[in-house]
Amino acid sequence: MTTQTHEKTQLTGAICPSVTPFTQAGKIDFNALEQHYKRLTDAKLSGILVMGTIGEFANMNIQERLSVIDAAKQMTSLPLIAHVSSTVVSDILLMAEKAYSNNYDAVMILPPYYYGQTPNQLISYFEYLDSQLAGNWYIYNFPARTGCDVDVSIVKHLMNNCPRFAGIKDTVDCASHTRLITLESQKIRQDFSVFAGFDEYFAPNLMNNGAGVLSGLTNIVPEVFVSLFNAYKANDLTTVANLHKKIAKLSEIYLVGDDFVTTIKTAVAQQFGYMKPISRNFNGTLNSQQIKRIEEILKA
Repeated sequence: MTTQTHEKTQLTGAICPSVTPFTQAGKIDFNALEQHYKRLTDAKLSGILVMGTIGEFANMNIQERLSVIDAAKQMTSLPLIAHVSSTVVSDILLMAEKAYSNNYDAVMILPPYYYGQTPNQLISYFEYLDSQLAGNWYIYNFPARTGCDVDVSIVKHLMNNCPRFAGIKDTVDCASHTRLITLESQKIRQDFSVFAGFDEYFAPNLMNNGAGVLSGLTNIVPEVFVSLFNAYKANDLTTVANLHKKIAKLSEIYLVGDDFVTTIKTAVAQQFGYMKPISRNFNGTLNSQQIKRIEEILKA
């Protein structure tokens, strides 16, 4: 365990789980990644999640992931969260140490996946990680992928026992699940960040006093999310409502194609041209009709 310490700072607003561009040969395209980060930075997002689900962490080996953690810090001035989930705890700690040594704001970690976990196992797992991690960390709750749920009772227990536990990304398609975590966590600590994991829950989560959103459409239209957050802070609820409706329509993009990661990359490639619509997921390439459909959604 490292001896470094990091101040707890609360993140709020719209954070982008950035895609990881690949070359035609299937290698990480660091040039395209830097251009993507520049666009996200210029849009004034609240931060970037490095190698989340859309960032294809599960398709990358440990050396690739370490190299992206190193490189990303040089590409943006935005706050950074490194997604360091793995089925190998020593790899989690290695990637976390790399992130903290690069002055990342936090790391994010899924529950153990494949085996499924009981609540007691989840508590034990995250308490152990808290004892080993040098800085702030977030839970990435994604029951559809992990087979277990970090519910409000687990969050409350960990908040009371894990001093570096800074927040959660709640990727559950149920606004009340996220709302309950937000309301109960604030009774314990005001600096705890609860992010919704679905684009269309951005405004509802803010209205429920949550921190914001950490969702994929910010790769394509970050300005929309920044504008909504600014309108919310200004109490301009008419603009919030209109932008919420726009995000709801844009969310149809996820229904185009077999692989939403490739679809998001295709949308970025079509709109901005600096990356190729290539993912390591199989059979996600969009045909001309599907590309046309993306263009129609973005123009609507």
